[in-house]
Amino acid sequence: QVQLVESGGGLVQAGGSLRLACAASRTTFNINSMAWYRQAPGKQRELVAGITSGGTTKYADAVKGRFTISRDNAKNTVYLQMNSLAPEDTAVYYCNADLVLGRGWYAQRYWGQGTQVTVSS
Repeated sequence: QVQLVESGGGLVQAGGSLRLACAASRTTFNINSMAWYRQAPGKQRELVAGITSGGTTKYADAVKGRFTISRDNAKNTVYLQMNSLAPEDTAVYYCNADLVLGRGWYAQRYWGQGTQVTVSS
């Protein structure tokens, strides 16, 4: 069984920075797209940023210019560098990854357990 393990959340003041990390618990055959989502209280989960296996990235308009997604394929890890944080960034952040567990297998989407990010004003 593969799990995605997140780390790096916490409490930060407005204008501060945090770096989230999400790692697969074991080596897989391949990892396709990876992404970060967030869910604030009373709101739907929304895409924050995504990155393909080739390194192409996309961002939600609300975080463009402030957040950066990256990945380290050797470590099966995706990162989210968050700068200039604002109170409206407060949410539980979830990573997901499309994992191919073996040669010839289809990709399956896995989710992390979520990590809380709280930005105080």
